Amino acid sequence: MAAPEKIGLGLFVAALAVFLWAFGTSSYRLTPEVVRQSIPDTAHYARLEPALRPLLGKQYPSNFAFVGDVKGAINRVNDRLEDQGQWDQVIYNDYTFPLTKNAGSGILIRNPWLWFSLIFGLAVAGGLLYAGSRYGRQPAGIHNNGIFFRSLTARGWLGIGLGVFLIGFYVLLYWFPEYITNWVVLADPLSRALSGNPASQWFLYGVLYTLVILVLGVRMILKYRHSRYQMLRTGSVMFFQTAFAFLIPEILVLLHQPWYDFKNIWPLDYDFFYSYNLDQLVQSGSFGLFMLMWGILLIVVAVPVITYFYGKRWYCSWVCGCGGLAETLGDPYRQLSDKSLKAWKVERWTVHGVLVFAVLMTVITLVNYFSDYQLLGGLTGGVQKTYGFVIGAGFAGVVGTGFYPFMGSRVWCRFGCPLAAYLGLVQRFKSRFRITTNGGQCISCGNCSTYCEMGIDVRWYAQRGQNIVRSSCVGCGICSAVCPRGVLKLENGPGAGRTDAPPILIGSTSVRLND
Repeated sequence: MAAPEKIGLGLFVAALAVFLWAFGTSSYRLTPEVVRQSIPDTAHYARLEPALRPLLGKQYPSNFAFVGDVKGAINRVNDRLEDQGQWDQVIYNDYTFPLTKNAGSGILIRNPWLWFSLIFGLAVAGGLLYAGSRYGRQPAGIHNNGIFFRSLTARGWLGIGLGVFLIGFYVLLYWFPEYITNWVVLADPLSRALSGNPASQWFLYGVLYTLVILVLGVRMILKYRHSRYQMLRTGSVMFFQTAFAFLIPEILVLLHQPWYDFKNIWPLDYDFFYSYNLDQLVQSGSFGLFMLMWGILLIVVAVPVITYFYGKRWYCSWVCGCGGLAETLGDPYRQLSDKSLKAWKVERWTVHGVLVFAVLMTVITLVNYFSDYQLLGGLTGGVQKTYGFVIGAGFAGVVGTGFYPFMGSRVWCRFGCPLAAYLGLVQRFKSRFRITTNGGQCISCGNCSTYCEMGIDVRWYAQRGQNIVRSSCVGCGICSAVCPRGVLKLENGPGAGRTDAPPILIGSTSVRLND
């Protein structure tokens, strides 16, 4: 390892160490002002303030003890209301996060901008220095980099440790954000500058998400700089994540408009048709109605039309934030995707099953919104919460990213994303996109299959000179970039003849792998 690589790695490790130290560095003290600031709803304040009063003035050295007492006080209020049958008075808002965040004190709270600059500045500088040294000094092209022999990229102890860390972070982010308020406080100055509001856990996540894609996007460009296609699409996901997913939504809030990601499309944006979102958009005037029509046009017009001409790659590999994270943070783990027939069968059932779930949930939601007849009665909210918990948080977040070091970089895109399933159906049957192969040039090195993050055995097609038309293919083009003989080419051509190759014989059953 060269000296610049060591320095870059050292800076990143130092930043990570300070970030972890910041997790538990504050103390907590509840005051009447903190309670009033954290519970703006007058009715909720009237019910909760007496229960929180015994905690006032008590100094807590850690958020674990503080959160435990605050949650206990709130739960006692709700338990009493439930015992009295006052179900309409039960408080479902989770005030633990704002109470914990506002009650914190310490060196981190007093100087959040300084610590934000130190932690993230060191991390960005270290990441760029490491990537620039490691990949910038190598000749262009893909080299044998020992991916199957490194602990970090071959399910070794470093990879397992990273996976556990990512899973733990997502669990805290989605379900226990009150324990990461020290990290959220770091992003307060930036949040106030962009939107005028204090940071939430989701703003912190947006900052981390964007920085990871930007820094590792540079790594991606350097690694694949021999391919103009890879450089362009990496630059594209970096731009869309920074502008459309991070900056523009925050600026909209500053301008008193609804937070909106213009590149997020239903059914990936599964709550687009929820009543609260529709009401918010309609009540926001002409610009809110524009957002509503924009979202509908993306679903009905843009997805089928653009996918017809360019395949699902226009979104999954050039625009989508999930794909952007998979292509940058997940690039070292693309070889871990399962290429077996069993995995392919599971993939077809799960990804289309999630799509069906999303469609049915949306139909029920819209029927209930526009009519007096309520499908499923009061269970509609339960269906929405189940989808959000299992699919939106558990699958897309915890598994989708946390399992990179275990199952490869596109676990969510491959097995769970309903938009990927929708795009894939169009790509499979009504798209001009395909990957063409020149079987006469294939030397069966296996690079294409190894680096395919979607679990496609690309070499099987290349050996036979067969076009690759798979609904799961995201058109990332890495298979073509790592091919030493130029066997594979991404093309948009006439639909005829895309799937005219003979079927594969499995036992006595004839099936095609082009779906």
